[in-house]
Amino acid sequence: MKKLFLLIGFAAALGACGNEQIKAPEGYVLVWHDEFEEGPELGPDWTYEVKDDHWVNHELQNYREREADGKRVAEVRDGELQIHCFKGSDGKIYSARVYARKDVGWEYGWFEARICLPAGKGTWPAFWMMPVPSVQQGRWPRCGEIDIMEEVGYVPNEVSSSIHTQTYNHVRGTQKTSRMTIDKAEGGYHVYALEWTPERITTYVDGAVQLDVAKADLGEGHDEWPFHYAFYPILNLAWGGDWGGSQGVDESVLPITMSVDYVRIFQKAE
Repeated sequence: MKKLFLLIGFAAALGACGNEQIKAPEGYVLVWHDEFEEGPELGPDWTYEVKDDHWVNHELQNYREREADGKRVAEVRDGELQIHCFKGSDGKIYSARVYARKDVGWEYGWFEARICLPAGKGTWPAFWMMPVPSVQQGRWPRCGEIDIMEEVGYVPNEVSSSIHTQTYNHVRGTQKTSRMTIDKAEGGYHVYALEWTPERITTYVDGAVQLDVAKADLGEGHDEWPFHYAFYPILNLAWGGDWGGSQGVDESVLPITMSVDYVRIFQKAE
């Protein structure tokens, strides 16, 4: 059954979805959402990535569309999106990475998802954003990246938020990052949110500020602040890789699932 959840500290209700009242941050209106009420397939606003292992960050999973080895890598079930990671009969690791409105995206707004993370050394779940390809200026990291939530299983329940730009990125060790240890990030549901304006990026965990960076502090140029065009949300469950696998992986924890109760996007009221 769909879980009831009221967002703490948010202002007037915008409407209802089933029996759940959707509330918006003050000054914002709901522009898009997916409550994952109907399945088993994702709706038409979502697209899958299909790539083999070691595509990025030396990650060990193979991303597939809908299913692999006769099993679903992602499905809408029990009122949530479930992203699965498992070892196939061929010995390969399979998982999913999905994009919301990749060709359109949104420029500025409040982006949030309610997520339950899996446990185990080797896991690397994420909720993050990249620029729409048609407007993207430069390759990574110059194009920009916003990481709303990441966690690696060898540091249980520590979630992080980061931004990456040409000047500030993890290759140089200059990325802007904040880490927060929370109760039951693994095995419990939490709301991870981003407020993105022309001048500021702030992320939240259950309404508490995590990362807070201002354009005025980082610099006015594109290499410092490329966050001036549309980005799209990404949900994925990676396995191993440069960060997720830096302390090794434990395949005995497989299969695992990242569960997403909803994704909601709000923009400023006119």
